[in-house]
Amino acid sequence: MARIDLPDGDLPEVARVYALVPELGPAVGGLSAAVYERSMLPARVKEAVRMRIALINDCPV
Repeated sequence: MARIDLPDGDLPEVARVYALVPELGPAVGGLSAAVYERSMLPARVKEAVRMRIALINDCPV
């Protein structure tokens, strides 16, 4: 559940967020590629970090 006001619609939240700021898409895509495709960390470590960040931010895991 987003913590910001999003426009109504049938699209998933992430699509409605990118509709607000379209230039955010390539930036997030680049970050995701760097973390998941070019990182030297094992997948289990990356997933543990992702889960911990979600818990800190009260996001469902």
